[in-house]
Amino acid sequence: MNEIIEKTRELGELIQNSEEMKNAKNAEILQENDDEAQALLKEFNLQRMNLARDMQNNKISREEAIQKNNEAFEEMLEKSESIKKYIDAKKEFDAMVNQVNQMLNFYITGQDPNCTHDCSTCGGCH
Repeated sequence: MNEIIEKTRELGELIQNSEEMKNAKNAEILQENDDEAQALLKEFNLQRMNLARDMQNNKISREEAIQKNNEAFEEMLEKSESIKKYIDAKKEFDAMVNQVNQMLNFYITGQDPNCTHDCSTCGGCH
């Protein structure tokens, strides 16, 4: 078990020192120090709370709330390069972590998370 813990620490350090993590941290700092981005985020969060309230009070449908939320999000990204950079960097980091988790799951369980158990969908694993 000690070897597993040690390898886990090594993996954590590799992830922490990865380009994806560095990019995400740098983008986060840039966004946090951007006053315009912070104002846009506050405005966006207020809009989300208002949409949730309106949806709970049956003033708008769930679909309409989702649509308006998505429109507000896209508008915010268009107005702030630092928010866009942070979102993109975070997506890259999350994708890397998800890939690591899928690989761990595969080696622990022996099951490919993308396996449909329908051998016609791939080249086969057996």
